[in-house]
Amino acid sequence: MTALDLPRSFVIREGDLRILNPYDAGKLATLGRALRLRPGTSILDLCSGKGELLCTWARDHGIVGTGVDISTAFTAAARERAAELGVADRVRFAHGDAAVFVPESPVDVAACVGATWIGGGVPGTLEILARSLRPGGLALVGEPYWRLEPPDEQTVRGCHAESRDDFHDLPGLVALFGTLGWDLVEMVLADQDSWDRYAAAHWLNLRRWLDANPDDELAGELRRELTEDPLRHVTYRREHLGWGVFALVRR
Repeated sequence: MTALDLPRSFVIREGDLRILNPYDAGKLATLGRALRLRPGTSILDLCSGKGELLCTWARDHGIVGTGVDISTAFTAAARERAAELGVADRVRFAHGDAAVFVPESPVDVAACVGATWIGGGVPGTLEILARSLRPGGLALVGEPYWRLEPPDEQTVRGCHAESRDDFHDLPGLVALFGTLGWDLVEMVLADQDSWDRYAAAHWLNLRRWLDANPDDELAGELRRELTEDPLRHVTYRREHLGWGVFALVRR
C-alpha cells in the first residue's frame, strides 16, 4: 500500500465486485439511460472505484471521461475493465485524492457515487463537484438515507452511522438539495435486493479469503466482521437504510 491508498481490508472485502455500492448492473444501466447520455458527453467520476460507471457508459452511450480513486488496486482494476470493454481510448483512470482533483476543462457530468465523505457530507461534496461542472451540467451524488426512522442508538450504529443526523430520510435529503440551490432532475434508488447482493457478496469474499489466509494479520478482524455482519445487515441496514443516486442541476 502506498501513502495514498485504502486499507487492504477494503480490497479483500470487495473481491471481484465491479460496483462498490448497493447498486446492481441493471440499476446502473437504468441510470445511464435515464440521463439520456449522448456520445461525447464528458464525465468526471470522483471515487470511481473499479470504473464500472465510466466503462459501461462509454460502451453503451459513447461517453468520455476520467475517474479518480485513492485505491491503487481499484484503479488498476478500472483500467483492466476499460481494456476488457474496448473503451480505454475513451476513459482514463487516475490514482489520486478525489477531493482535490479538478479537470483541465469543465465537464458535462460530475459524479461522486457513494463517497460523500470526500466533502464531509452532501453539501461539501456538491461544492467539490460544482467546481468541475460546466454551466448547466449534471451532478450525480450517491447517498444513503433512512428508509425507516431508526428507533434507537443500536439501530443507528448497526447502519454504520455515528448519529441519527448522519443521514436524512428521503424527503429530507431531497429538501436538502433544494436548500443548497440544486434542482433534482432524476434519481434511481437501490432496493433491499440491491443491499442483499452487495452485503452478501462481501461475506462470500471474506470467507474465501479467510479460508485461503488463516494466518494473515487481518484474519482476526475479518473473521469478526464475517461473524457479525450478516445479522447486523438483516436486523438493521436492510430494513432501515436506503440508498440511491440523485442527478442534480444547479439553479
